[in-house]
Amino acid sequence: MKLIKINILALFVIIMISSCKKEFLDRPPLSQITTDNFYKSTSDLRLASAAIYAQPWFDYNYFPYLGIGDVLSGNIIQPYNSSLVQFTSFSVTSTNEYNVNTWRCFYKIVAHCNVNIKAITTVVPDSVPAKNKNAALGEFKFLRATAYFLLAQTWGDVPIIEDNAKLIANPLLPRNKLSDVYKFIINDLRFASNSLPSRDQAGRVTTWSAQGMLAKVYLTRAGLGQNITRTQSDLDSAAYFAGNVCNKSGLSLLPSYYNLFRTQYNDNPESLFAFQWAAGVGYGNGNAIQAQFAPDGSLVTGGGGWGGAIGPSYDLYNQYTPQDSIRRKATFMLTGDKYPELNNAGGGYKATGVNIKKHVVGTATDNNAPTMDTWSSTEHNTLLRLADVYLVYAEAILGNNASTSDGQALKYFNLVRTRAGVDPVNSLTPAIIRKERRVELAFEGQYWFDIVRLSYYDMNSAISLLNNQVRKQFSYSPGTGVATVSTTNNINVTPANATTFRLPLPASEVTVNPKLLDAPVPYY
Repeated sequence: MKLIKINILALFVIIMISSCKKEFLDRPPLSQITTDNFYKSTSDLRLASAAIYAQPWFDYNYFPYLGIGDVLSGNIIQPYNSSLVQFTSFSVTSTNEYNVNTWRCFYKIVAHCNVNIKAITTVVPDSVPAKNKNAALGEFKFLRATAYFLLAQTWGDVPIIEDNAKLIANPLLPRNKLSDVYKFIINDLRFASNSLPSRDQAGRVTTWSAQGMLAKVYLTRAGLGQNITRTQSDLDSAAYFAGNVCNKSGLSLLPSYYNLFRTQYNDNPESLFAFQWAAGVGYGNGNAIQAQFAPDGSLVTGGGGWGGAIGPSYDLYNQYTPQDSIRRKATFMLTGDKYPELNNAGGGYKATGVNIKKHVVGTATDNNAPTMDTWSSTEHNTLLRLADVYLVYAEAILGNNASTSDGQALKYFNLVRTRAGVDPVNSLTPAIIRKERRVELAFEGQYWFDIVRLSYYDMNSAISLLNNQVRKQFSYSPGTGVATVSTTNNINVTPANATTFRLPLPASEVTVNPKLLDAPVPYY
């Protein structure tokens, strides 16, 4: 495939380190990097792995992270960006820029990881302890598995590539069967869970990161190819690995849900995997979510703040009870809401409309980050946090049952609710868990993948869920507390069907690799 051939030219992934935070690494001069002089020590391995925690993910993070996870799922409405409108209306094309860029981004991650995995297994000297080699391999395999997990959930059957040299020799590859893609992901994460330490520098993944991600993968695979009843052995594995994180890690939820999304709490113990963005690195290298989604230029250093027309859907708004005000206010603004930490020098920010709050962290002054620019928010947004694993644990224990009052499932499920200031529940059903995940993880790129997981074993329910949403914007009156569905800027939504749950293969990739259109083949 063209994308990997391009990425192989960047043979040494260390050239991507420009956006990693300073405490992660000191950058070696690029002119001095070769396979002969770089992979010589544990510190070299740490530099190489640190490079894959930020900039290579840019093309996914800047729009598709929310575009796929929250626009496509019906959580966010963006009525003016034509590419995101396609996500709302279930009309994503093979040339949609975010569809194309996300595919390339994930395979770029795969390519970088493959380069380093091969180098570690072939050129690292015996003077580097085996434990340290394996820990580095564990990081790369975790990152590669995460990219493949996102690929699998987004496009289904995709090519498995673990040797870039073989790809260069034979660039025309077919897709592999989705069941084999999941097997590959699980193999990588099992290695990572056995090789990564239980504690590490803040921001780096650990065995608990790998086991938490492994639990999500097993929970997802449990429904693959099934009809209503999921595979019990995979549910058991999901419960086992999530249970390890819950009961053995010693980790706990950050006491304040609101603080999870403030930069001074970056990489807190609840964060199991987060992108390690740095400030002052410019467009294409940093976290640009705030620039695109903040509702006002006063909230973004150097301008930006083009999110005035972007906000939660009326459907998402209706998921929050009045008691659930902490999570709601941390996730989206309602007209009249006050945020003293935003534009602090100007006396705070008062919302003038219904807009996104999560990921909007304010200016350089607000964050004590002098180098922060328009395109480089200092927020380390997460792809996996402990509350997510708690909810995975509850869902895995519920399994194929219509309801459960299992003590362990309720314990961790209710820890998520009580942290948010809402009442605990006495029993769990699939609908209760799905709604809790939607509210807890809204605008964190997760809800679409929850719906995809449902579609694996209950397609009709997944289709019905999407088709019964109110995918419209709304206004809010702080005086009356009434939300009113908008009658303008509404998007014509094509009814969802079984094809909705996989994005189309990018046309540019099919052009250079027509074998992508062939029937998927086994990998193992």
